Amino acid sequence: MANAEYRVTLNVGGIRHVTYKHVLKKIPATRLSKLSPVSTNYDLAANEYFFDRHPGCFVHILNYYRTGKLHYPTDVCGPLFEEELKFWGIDGNEVEPCCWKTYTIHRETEDVLSTLDKLDAVEEINTECNYQRFGWEEDFRYNRLTFWQRIKPQMWAIMDHPNSSPTARIVAGISVFFLVTATVAFCLETVPTLALENVQNMAVFDDDGGNSTLVELTQRVDASLYEQLLLHSRRAVLAWQIVCNIWFVLEIIFRFVSCPSKPAFLVSPLTLIDVIATMTFFANLIISSLGGNIRALHILGMIRVMRLFKLTQHTNGLKVLWQTFKASAKEFVLLVFFLLLGVIFFATMIYYAEQSDDNTSNHFQSIPQSMWWAIVTMTTVGYGDMYPQTVSGRLVGSMCAVAGVLTIALPVPVIVNNFATFYTHTQARAKMPKNKRTMVHIAKNNVADSPMKAVLALNGIQWSSEKSINELIQKTSKKNNRVSRDRERKSSLSSILSGPGSNASVPVTHSSPPPSRDERVSSERQMLMPIVTVTDTDELAKISTSKNM
Repeated sequence: MANAEYRVTLNVGGIRHVTYKHVLKKIPATRLSKLSPVSTNYDLAANEYFFDRHPGCFVHILNYYRTGKLHYPTDVCGPLFEEELKFWGIDGNEVEPCCWKTYTIHRETEDVLSTLDKLDAVEEINTECNYQRFGWEEDFRYNRLTFWQRIKPQMWAIMDHPNSSPTARIVAGISVFFLVTATVAFCLETVPTLALENVQNMAVFDDDGGNSTLVELTQRVDASLYEQLLLHSRRAVLAWQIVCNIWFVLEIIFRFVSCPSKPAFLVSPLTLIDVIATMTFFANLIISSLGGNIRALHILGMIRVMRLFKLTQHTNGLKVLWQTFKASAKEFVLLVFFLLLGVIFFATMIYYAEQSDDNTSNHFQSIPQSMWWAIVTMTTVGYGDMYPQTVSGRLVGSMCAVAGVLTIALPVPVIVNNFATFYTHTQARAKMPKNKRTMVHIAKNNVADSPMKAVLALNGIQWSSEKSINELIQKTSKKNNRVSRDRERKSSLSSILSGPGSNASVPVTHSSPPPSRDERVSSERQMLMPIVTVTDTDELAKISTSKNM
C-alpha cells in the first residue's frame, strides 16, 4: 500500500492497466506523459483515466514505455496501429527493425489501392466534380449552365469514361468492336490475294510490253468461282476498313470537341496513335487508287496495330498488366542493365575464344556481331545461326547460358509479385459491396465521460476545467438555500393557521454573522460530495438522456 500513490490506473477500451507514474514519464511530449487529475479523461469516482481506444494496440504501446522498444502487432491492420500511435503522440519511425517490414507493408498496399482508385474512378455525369474539370463548378452550383455547358461534360464522360452511364457502355462496346475488327482486317490485308493494290483499278503491263489500263479486275482473271470469291473478299476487307476508320475519325472529332483541355488531348499518346494510324490509312488508300506506292506509308501503317492499347480503357486485366509494368520499372531497368553487362562481357570472351588458326569456319568475325549470339544465348532462345566450335568457345557459351538464366530469373519474382498484388486487390474490390453503412457522428460533449461530467450535464453545465466544479458548487448551494427558505416559510404559515390555542411555537431565528469565504466553500464542497461520489455512470447517462428528451 505504500506504493499506491505512485501507481496510476489506465482504462483503455474497458481493460484496466496499472503501472507507475514514473514509467509514463520516460517518453516525454506524449499523451500519457501529460496526465493529470484535471484531464478530461480522469474519472474522479473510479480514480482512473479512461480512453476509448483500441485495447490490443495499447498493450504494445504501454510495453514501449516499459522497455523502450516498440514492436508491431501482427493481428492488427497497419493503418489502425499507425492511427493509435498518432493518438498517443508516438512517432511511428520508432518501430524496431525486426518489425519495420511488417509495419510498412500497409503503405505499399495503400499505394496500390490509391492507384486502383484512380483507375476505377467513375464519376457521375451530373456532379460538381465532373463540371469542375471544365471550370464551370460555380455555374453548376448556382444553376447557371448553358445548353453547351450541360452537354459538353456529358459527351466527354460518354467518350472517355466507359462506366459512367449505360450510354457510355454502349459506345465503348461499339468502339471495341470496331477496334478489334479493324485490327483483323489489317492483318488480312497482308495476305497477297487480299492485298489492297490488287483491289484497285491500276495500270499494268501486257505481254508485248505496252501499257494498258483495265477497268475491272475480273477482265484479266478466269471467270471461276474461286476468283470471284477472292474479288468479293478483297472488296469486303477494304470496305470494312473504310467503315472502321470513319468511326475512328468521328470518335476523334467528338473527343476533341468535348475534351476539357485541347493541348492535353492532342499530346496524349493514345490520341497521337489514333490520329497517325487513321491518316496513314486514308493516305495509303488515295495513293494506291492513283497507282502509286509509297513504302514509308506501309511502315507507318504498323501504327494501326498499336490501336490495341486503347483496350486498356475498357479492360481491367490490361489495366492491371500496365500498372504492373509501371510498378516494376526499377526491376526492368535492373534486368536490362545486367543483360547489357553480360552481353558485352560474353561477346568479347567468345570473340577471342574463337580466334584460332584451326577454326576455319569462324562465325564470330567481330565483337558487335558476337553480341547477337550473346543476347540469343542469355535469353535461352538459341537460333543456331552462330555457335562456337572450339573447346574454349563452348566453355564460354556454357557460362553465358547459365549466367543468362540467373540474370533473368532474379528480377522475375518481384515482377510476378507486383502483378499478383494488383490482381488480388482488383479481384477483391470487384467483390466488395458498393454501398457501406454510414456512421452517425455524435458530438463528444453529448456523452458523459465520467461521473463528474454526468453531474455537470444534469445541471446544464458544460465541462471545461476546475471552473466547472466551482460553478456546480455555487448552483447547488443556491438550490439548497432556496429549499431551506421554502421550508421555513411553510412552517411559519402552518403555525399561524393552527390558531392561538395551539401549542405550536413559531420558530425564532437568531441573527448570526455571515460565514467566511473559506467556510462557505468548505461547506459547499461537503454538500457536493454525495453527488460527486456517484459511481453508476450508466444510470447517470440514462438520466441525462431522459432529461434531454
